Amino acid sequence: MDGDSADRPAALQPAQPRRLGKPELIAMVAGLMALNAIAIDIMLPALGEISRATGLVAEGAPRDNRQQLIIFAYVLGFGAPQLAWGPITDRFGRRAPLFIGLIGYVATAFLCVILKDFWALLAARFLQGVFASGARIVAAAVVRDLFVGRSMASFMSLVMTIFMIVPIIAPGAGQLILLFAPWEGIFVVLAGWGLMMLIWTWARLPETLPPEARRPLNLRSAGSAYLEVVRSPVSFGYMMASGIIFGALFAFIASSEQVFREVFRMENTFALWFAGVAAALAVANFTNSRLVERLGMRLISHAALIMFILTSLVLTLTTLAFGENFAVFFPIFALSFACFGMMGSNFSALAMEPLGKIAGTASAAYGFATTLISSLIGMLIGAQYNGTTIPLTAGFVGLGVVSLGIVLVTEKGRLFSSR
Repeated sequence: MDGDSADRPAALQPAQPRRLGKPELIAMVAGLMALNAIAIDIMLPALGEISRATGLVAEGAPRDNRQQLIIFAYVLGFGAPQLAWGPITDRFGRRAPLFIGLIGYVATAFLCVILKDFWALLAARFLQGVFASGARIVAAAVVRDLFVGRSMASFMSLVMTIFMIVPIIAPGAGQLILLFAPWEGIFVVLAGWGLMMLIWTWARLPETLPPEARRPLNLRSAGSAYLEVVRSPVSFGYMMASGIIFGALFAFIASSEQVFREVFRMENTFALWFAGVAAALAVANFTNSRLVERLGMRLISHAALIMFILTSLVLTLTTLAFGENFAVFFPIFALSFACFGMMGSNFSALAMEPLGKIAGTASAAYGFATTLISSLIGMLIGAQYNGTTIPLTAGFVGLGVVSLGIVLVTEKGRLFSSR
């Protein structure tokens, strides 16, 4: 790999004549993780049109909150199957499960094109999430195979900086597609992205799990590995804290179209404002990559969590006192979301650090916590949408407080450590 010897894992070197450089690896991991983001965010401008075209809502009828299920069906499929993908990748290595996941992702995207019934489409979206979860597990496991601790947090922050380009441009890309093609064109784009990643990883990604490090695939071995995750107080604590706090992220994604279009009447500029929130996340991730190796994961993530609670509380109280005001809402909301950039990669690195020998299983457990748990919480908060932003921001406060409580228990009452 490019850079000094500390950044040159031996597992990458013998796999192919031309070594995979660190910049390419960052872009590749970001591209794999973007499979999930693009499958959610590019869909947002089309939710109303899809719900009408597939029979959920009659033409001209008011919107139905059940249109959010187009998002949550995918996310639910993405969540629990990670528990199966983890042991599979620890047994068969990283490449083969990745290719199965990518092929399935592409196939289910094309399936969504031909389905015209809302509930059948939800089933296909669920399956797409199942296959996408395999690609996500491999991406996280490859990173843990090659990096540890603050180096992992720094690497993942750079990945997330690139990855955040997708939420910035995806809603706008969705709107652009709808200008020139029906909603089915969005799923064709998803298939194209999956196919591109399949070709790229097939040609360039080496196997990072050597045969001697692989674990047997059986219920006893898998159960033992997951028990190891649960028995690690730091890993389990930060997984649960992530699962709770990332409920706020899913709640916003699910209800963002309704908030910007119905509360603030931003129909024509929704994609721009959504991109602004994503840009705040990207800047925070890049900042974290520059600071984390010097300041430490705990100091940064704990401070960000407290800032998230305070900004969400200020926004809730301000709205209750003075009503909805976009000039007040947007900057404070973007600041609160920037806190995710200081929490996500750090919480992930803290959870994964003690579990390097079972990176696939550990990645699966973390992915399960941060998708299934958070998506269910997000769906619950999103369902409370009542034409105002109060359910969303008040939900943020509650989730932040619960997550902080879990971190306090995990760290035995000590916050801001530089370890």
